[in-house]
Amino acid sequence: MAIRQLKLSADTRQLRSGPASSGFSDKVFELLNRSEYRRCDRGEDLEDIYRLRYKAYRFNDMVPDADTHIISDALDETPNVYRFGVYVDQNLISTMRIHHVTLETPFSPSVQAFGDIVMPMLEAGDTFVCMSRLASDPEWTRIYPQLVYVTLRLAGMACEYFNAPYGLSTVREDHAGFYKRVYYSQQISEARAYPGVFNKVMLFRTNALANRDRFYTRFPFFRSTQWERRLLFAPMAEGELQPLTILPSARYLGDAS
Repeated sequence: MAIRQLKLSADTRQLRSGPASSGFSDKVFELLNRSEYRRCDRGEDLEDIYRLRYKAYRFNDMVPDADTHIISDALDETPNVYRFGVYVDQNLISTMRIHHVTLETPFSPSVQAFGDIVMPMLEAGDTFVCMSRLASDPEWTRIYPQLVYVTLRLAGMACEYFNAPYGLSTVREDHAGFYKRVYYSQQISEARAYPGVFNKVMLFRTNALANRDRFYTRFPFFRSTQWERRLLFAPMAEGELQPLTILPSARYLGDAS
């Protein structure tokens, strides 16, 4: 399948303000330079990310065996869902699902598992981005430990695009420390069972907009252009084609400096 690459706008010049990148950040930028995002809405792309979820979750003993070798659920078909594949050198190696949750579209894993906590937030006028189904190919994760940051970058861009004050995550107990360190997230629930997985999950919340400058200072590779965010999340106008591949803004940092 041919890949249509879309160049991003000139505001890439604003991406690397602030302190110089650390060695760790440089490694993430290097991987971003080989990465592409693809919004998956139908056909083989969707089947590929559903199979990747299964492979990753079975490797980590999170789900039971299934003859179909795919993982999908009703939340993959809601009107507020965005499903992404992350490709490195044109190989799918990571995926993430995002829901933009409002009172009009109260559909997400966090609502499903923690509705008693989340619905009062929505009724008070809050909106949020809920990220879920984060999965990476276990073989490639060993080679690229920075891959998780390339994938998590999507959630931050969603918060900024939708101007959502909060990011919510349903998190396994053994992953709680990571979300506290990276997103300054706070636990706002007890551990609960979640349908289809062995592990209990907890609800974590970060104030995405208030912490934005802290994120960018510590993790400059989380920055993005308005044009990149539009390509990832904006609805297509009538007759407009969905871009097959979106290149991270960081690919152009060298040219923009």
